[in-house]
Amino acid sequence: MRIWPSIAAAVLLAATLSACQPAAPQIAEIPYAPDSGNLFVRCGSLIDGLSDEVLQDRMVVIRDGRVAAIVDGSAEVRPGMTLFDLSDKTCLPGLINMHVHLLERGADAVDYGVYFRNDAEVFHARVLEAAAQALLTGFTTVRNVGDYFPAPIVFGRNEIAAGRALGPRIQTGGPFLTIPGGGGAVPAVDYDAADTPAAAQLGIAQGADEFRQKALHAVAEGADFLKVIASGAVFAFGTEPGAPEMTQAEIEAVVAVAHEAGIKVTAHVHSAQSGRDAILAGVDSLEHASLLTDDVIELAAERGVAFSMDIYNGSYTDTVGRELGYPEEILRRNTETTEAQRVVFEKAYARGVPIVYGTDAAVHPHDMSGWQFATMVERGMQPMDAIKSATSLAAVHMGWSDDVGAIEIGRFGDLVAVDGDPLADMLLMRDIKVVVKGGLVFRNQD
Repeated sequence: MRIWPSIAAAVLLAATLSACQPAAPQIAEIPYAPDSGNLFVRCGSLIDGLSDEVLQDRMVVIRDGRVAAIVDGSAEVRPGMTLFDLSDKTCLPGLINMHVHLLERGADAVDYGVYFRNDAEVFHARVLEAAAQALLTGFTTVRNVGDYFPAPIVFGRNEIAAGRALGPRIQTGGPFLTIPGGGGAVPAVDYDAADTPAAAQLGIAQGADEFRQKALHAVAEGADFLKVIASGAVFAFGTEPGAPEMTQAEIEAVVAVAHEAGIKVTAHVHSAQSGRDAILAGVDSLEHASLLTDDVIELAAERGVAFSMDIYNGSYTDTVGRELGYPEEILRRNTETTEAQRVVFEKAYARGVPIVYGTDAAVHPHDMSGWQFATMVERGMQPMDAIKSATSLAAVHMGWSDDVGAIEIGRFGDLVAVDGDPLADMLLMRDIKVVVKGGLVFRNQD
């Protein structure tokens, strides 16, 4: 069956990518018309991302890349349309990952010199490779939460949007907005700090005035939202885990620029103090939030600030970090903070803090991004809420709820499918069988 003959070459590529590591240069050479598919998708079960009800035997009609109708599964297929029969599967909206780093890889933790040695061509290839992995894993939309080098992400976003590369829709946060030597600065391990490339210092500032200028520059260079490093990384060398870095006034300066431009701000936060400062400064979401206290969780709930918390990656780091050669300091800190973060997750969810799906896909490979669903349910989240965290709720907090996050008339024709019932077994979300983006089938694996 030919699902989208106008890009048959890309179908073959997608099949190859699902079985091996993608080769980014090949991806970039294959043009296609994005969001142009026309399909009748018959779903055995349908989770639309909005309702708590699971619908049975439904037909999703996708015309010119967007959902045109949702009807009974016995509906007649219109002339000129293609039937895609998923009657033995459960369909869900295309997934959203709110925390990826398309340029970074977990193995970089043992060799940050990669950021000093490589050039734009290498970085472009890495971004496109990671983007293809993300798409084929079921994430049709991602939020790239800042990078040491922001330009390659903008490049990848634009290549995908133009149909010259395979990948998800991308929001990019531009450069990390961080203090000198802070958690968003390239770690100059075994390198002279003076050798740090200028392109990796675009977000480094000190004081409210400087941060305002850096934020304005990030918006001008194409950032879809802004990312502040309110407190340092737990795994950073030579620092107290999660120590506050930016002041409330500095964060407020960034928030003012972002909100004036109509975009949002997310804050990298670990400590209670930095979490409180970021919320009071007006940010829209917090990442990590691993060391927050009860009063800060309460403040977030009162103000509707979302949390993006990867409560799976601690397990990955613990089991794989030694194989990759992670330093003992990182392994120790991982053990100390993983359970603390999971407790904060439980408390935040119970209090009603919006929790959006984010896997920090730089710690672990992008094709493992679906592994967190099971951990979220294990730590008390209702299965349907876990699905919504990666669909409709995430779309709201991205500001893209008109276009993605649900199988709903008018939104893009993005959906994924699994064998069986994911609400009964969240491990199924690790093995997405079908990926449709804009009515085009990028993965179809029985």
